[in-house]
Amino acid sequence: MPRTKTRATHRRRIDHYLEPLLDEDRFSFYRSVADFADREVAPKLLGWERAGGFVPDSLIAQLGELGIFGLPIPEEYGGQGGGLTELVLSGLALGYQSHSVAITPGAAVSLGANPILKSGSEAQKRAHLPDLAAGKRMVVFGLSEPGRGSDAANPEVVAERHGKGWRLRGEKCWSTNAKWASHVIVHALTDPDGRNGHRSTCFIVPMDQPKVHYSEMSGKTVWTLSSTGSIVLDGVDVTEADILGELHEGFKVMVTTLNGGRLFIASLALASLAFALDKVRGYVQERDQFGGPLARFQRVQDVVLELDIALDRNLTWLMTLLERFDRGVLDREQAAKVKIDSSRVASHLLVEAMEICGGVAGLDEFGLARHHNDLFVTRVGEGSNRALMTQVVRPLLPECADLLQ
Repeated sequence: MPRTKTRATHRRRIDHYLEPLLDEDRFSFYRSVADFADREVAPKLLGWERAGGFVPDSLIAQLGELGIFGLPIPEEYGGQGGGLTELVLSGLALGYQSHSVAITPGAAVSLGANPILKSGSEAQKRAHLPDLAAGKRMVVFGLSEPGRGSDAANPEVVAERHGKGWRLRGEKCWSTNAKWASHVIVHALTDPDGRNGHRSTCFIVPMDQPKVHYSEMSGKTVWTLSSTGSIVLDGVDVTEADILGELHEGFKVMVTTLNGGRLFIASLALASLAFALDKVRGYVQERDQFGGPLARFQRVQDVVLELDIALDRNLTWLMTLLERFDRGVLDREQAAKVKIDSSRVASHLLVEAMEICGGVAGLDEFGLARHHNDLFVTRVGEGSNRALMTQVVRPLLPECADLLQ
């Protein structure tokens, strides 16, 4: 029998669109995480932000107890045996309140555990996945560099042959969760003369090696509670057993990793959109101006409706792509497109939402400014939108693909 839906079920407007797209178990899981965020994150978030620092260790432990860190990891490795869909649902649920909170398990799974799950040897899976699934430790993906952002396929970090192994030199930056990481997956150049896409290799490197140096990047005004680190590799020795995937096939590991990561980033953009919709529609019905509620003005109604349409459309699109990703049939262009569009639309409409609400929207306690700032990361994270557009348009212009810049 179909479930009976009531207005009380949909405390967030996004629930109204999400519930028909999910089976009962998945929707119940999403609601349990959303309830957790409303109960454990929302009342404390402003205090954490004003005090400075990071997502509290106690909250990370709670997320581990909920099983968030093990969602797509098979049960044989201590995980929940789900797919990326479950992880994205947690992103929607947690990101509604805070991107910083959502990205902590999100990056730990999509950028840390997932590469090992998809590309690791059996020994590597046994060594890392059980602890990662329990949230006892994290692995960070070292991709971006001071001189390499969107051009991550050609890293400046170099791995040179040294005896029977390799020696790593260089710096990684913008590494999410670096503060809590036990290991870093280093994407390094191993064959400078190799053909495009076959020049690099990924290595799993312990963060406690003496020649690995971590420092937190200061001055950040986005994802303020999230750890974002610089990792310097000062002649770090690694062995063949530390290679993740195949030699000179680091690009393949990277692409596989970023495909899922882009879907998670899209979920954060839509979480912000969902928060803005609820905040604005509540405010404009309560705020009295010019002799009545703001909501009676057509221009105000237009913004509310645009928020709602964008959320409905892009959420349905994202859920469709997640089903394809979990079946292993999603093209990377599709993941890039939903990330590009969701981040751009949400960013544009957040500005509109803030204008409708007026000066109060600039206060940290109102919440919209937080989402406005954090949405910047969704436009540049997991590949800058501008760079991704060139990648996405190539199949549309096959006769000129080699000329596109």
